[in-house]
Amino acid sequence: MKEIFVNLKRFDVPKMMGGICPCDSPVEWIQKIVKETIELGIGKKKDLSLTYFLPEALLVPAQTVKDQYSQEEAGAFALGCQGVFRQDVKQGGNFGAFTANRPAAAIAALGYEWTMIGHSEERKDKLEILSCYDEEIAICEKQYKDAAQTVETLLNQEVIRALERDMNVLFCIGETEQQKGGDNPKEYEPRVKEVLKAQITEGLKGVQKIKGNRKIVIGYEPIWAIGPGKIPPNADYIRFVSDYIKEVCREYFKEEFPVVYGGGLKEENAEEIASVESIDGGLVALTKFDPPIGFDVESLKRIVEAYVK
Repeated sequence: MKEIFVNLKRFDVPKMMGGICPCDSPVEWIQKIVKETIELGIGKKKDLSLTYFLPEALLVPAQTVKDQYSQEEAGAFALGCQGVFRQDVKQGGNFGAFTANRPAAAIAALGYEWTMIGHSEERKDKLEILSCYDEEIAICEKQYKDAAQTVETLLNQEVIRALERDMNVLFCIGETEQQKGGDNPKEYEPRVKEVLKAQITEGLKGVQKIKGNRKIVIGYEPIWAIGPGKIPPNADYIRFVSDYIKEVCREYFKEEFPVVYGGGLKEENAEEIASVESIDGGLVALTKFDPPIGFDVESLKRIVEAYVK
């Protein structure tokens, strides 16, 4: 089974307010997107599942439209949220005093099957919070590693809370430019392996005890290569990383979690990414990168078709 994920980040904000939603009503936009996705049959492609991760404001309107279609019509098309809080509500305990946060119970109550945890932007946010307390994190390698360890501990709590609520998890990992270092494989390979191993083993600690039949997919984000003007990694680099991720998973969890490429699956790179045997899918953010940047379902369909070609 190939996994295609779509992270529709700031489509809850219209362009006139600084976001990238092309409509004045983000609710109407996401309802149109869900309708088109189902009617174009992208979720019905053989051996492929499709999941959209949505901002919280768009979760209910998107699900409302999806519920109008049968399981046969929607196929393997699912909706998910962009993260859950590290604590959750429970009977006889805290009933939900987590203002401004998103407990896993609230997402599960809406019927959502997936959540994304550890996206590079979430990791960056948590590191920035820690850096406000200790400015040495930005300039001292030891402090930086200690802070990164703390981030993994927090992300692990989020993963566990999601699994406890019977949700599937896309767990994102990846190395920054600082962590990768130079372009000589003899130098960067041990550095990258050290970073990824820590993220996997710490971020997913304890999952084998509660995972059950829930899915864990690892999304690899080459953070150093994401952004305007950056050069993405080639197939050989991605193969080196995805092979190593599966090696670590076999050693620590006794199974191979699917690995998807999170550096931006596009029509231009879909066929090359698909050629990497240890990659099981991809993460899409946008489908249009020239101004005006954006997302449309027809373009997504072409990306998917190029990938499964």
